[in-house]
Formats: sequence, structure tokens, C-alpha cells
Amino acid sequence: MIRGVDREVVKAEAKKYAIVCVSAFLFAVSVNMFIVPLGLYSSGVLGISQVTRSVLISLFGSSLPHHIDIAGMINFIVNIPLFIMAFRTISKNFFFKTLLSVAAQTVFMTLIYIPAKPILDDVLANCLIGGLLGGVSMGMTLRASGCGGGLDILGVYFTKKFENFSVGKLSLMVNAGLYFICAILFDIPTAIYSIIYTACLTLAIDRTHAQNINVTCLIFSKKHNLRIQDEIMEKLHRGITHWHGYGGYTDEATDVMAVVVSKYEINRVKQIVRKNDPNAFVIFFQGTHVSGHFVKRL
Repeated sequence: MIRGVDREVVKAEAKKYAIVCVSAFLFAVSVNMFIVPLGLYSSGVLGISQVTRSVLISLFGSSLPHHIDIAGMINFIVNIPLFIMAFRTISKNFFFKTLLSVAAQTVFMTLIYIPAKPILDDVLANCLIGGLLGGVSMGMTLRASGCGGGLDILGVYFTKKFENFSVGKLSLMVNAGLYFICAILFDIPTAIYSIIYTACLTLAIDRTHAQNINVTCLIFSKKHNLRIQDEIMEKLHRGITHWHGYGGYTDEATDVMAVVVSKYEINRVKQIVRKNDPNAFVIFFQGTHVSGHFVKRL
């Protein structure tokens, strides 16, 4: 029989997997309904897949109806070697959620109907709405401890391999090259509007996702054991500082533990504390600035 805390963990994980699927659907809607009808291109590996699709169709033609897009399938194929390369670096939880996200995106982008004409007459409005919807959906995936594949996987891999590696610079270089190619192969307005869409997408992701918000957790427990500390280090792979204190009113001995985590790891900390000491309490300080050895995770 599953214990109460374990049941809560299972429910929380099931909810995250459901969020990943819903987010993949919303992202596919943003691309198929707002971007593809305009002949615009997303960023990163998906954008490369869309350009590849357009080049293949121009060279060999296509017998598929206009409302079916093979870019999603190309995107999945391109992501396969990235998954293989980063499998040992990425946590298993992150890996399976990302795999589900990319697979669900592939299915939805293939099946969701692509209108022959844009939903809105204004190109800029389509870029803004598509970017906001896509960015919110990707931010939801990141908050569920997954990602949409592509450059995010490469970012995690190279960050683990090289201490000073910049994910932002990698994304900037790839997207600059991608939209330069778009300007050459298609036209400059296509490249410009694609950049506007990507900018809206990126801003929406940053607003939705809390990966870069650091939180200091102060844990107070009277159980006088190290199970909370050990489990945080084992499951979250975070360093923790532990010292002995005394209650100001009762003068009782109290164990105090301090750890810095990202904002979306807070629930994991709460679960670990509740499991080992239901009477403990935790204080969270959001927006902590950390200088030194602290691992940021997607």
C-alpha cells in the first residue's frame, strides 16, 4: 500500500506529465494556427526543421494536403541524436518528460489542422498571439521539469561539460544563422516577422518559467536527525548547511538547515520535510543572489 507522502509524490508527478502533454498541444496550436499559415519560422531546432521542410517541398514537391505539416516529424528525428548524446547527463525525470514533450509536439503538429489563410489579417498580431501562447506553453513545460527539446537539451549537456558555457550565446548564434538563411532563401520580411515571433516567445517563457529565481530555505526541526538533510542532498543534489539552535521562547534545542534551491524545487523540499518531520516549519526567501558554486537547472 502506498503511503500518504508517496501518494502525494505520485499525484504531483502525474500532474506534471499531464501539464507536459497540455503544453505540447498549446504549443502546436500556436505554431500551426498562427505561424505556419504566414510562412514564418520558429527558433532553434524546430525552426531548422521547418526550413528543412520548406526546402524539401520546393525540391521534391509534396503529395500531402496543405493542412498536414511534416516539420514536427523532422523535428523529432533531429532530436533523437540529441537525446542519445545527453542521456547520461540529463536527469531521468527531465529526460522522460522532455521525450514526452517532443513526441506529443510531433503528434499534435502533424494532426492539428493548418488553415489555408492566417486566422488574423494582421501579421504582427499573429506573431504576438502565437509567440505569447507558445511561450506560455513552453514555460509550463519547464515548470513541470521538462523542456521542448532541441537547444534546451544541448544547453543542459554543454553546461554540465563546460563550466563557463553560455546557453544564451548558443541560442543567439543558432538563431542568428537560422534567420540569416531565412532571409536568403525566402525574403527579409519573413525573417523579420519570424524574429518578432521568437522575441515574444522568449519573453513569455521568461515570465512563465521560474528556473532562474533562487530561493533560500531555512528549515527548523526538533527531531534531531539528519534524514531531512540527507534526503535533500540525495534527491535534489543540493548542498545544505546544518547547525544547532535554540528556541527563543522554549529554549528547546532545534536543528536549523539552510539550502538554496530554484523556485520550482520548493515543492520537493516541502515534501521531503513533511515526510521526515510533519512538525517542522520552513521559511522561504525568494530572489536570493548566489555568487559561487550553484547549479542552475532547466
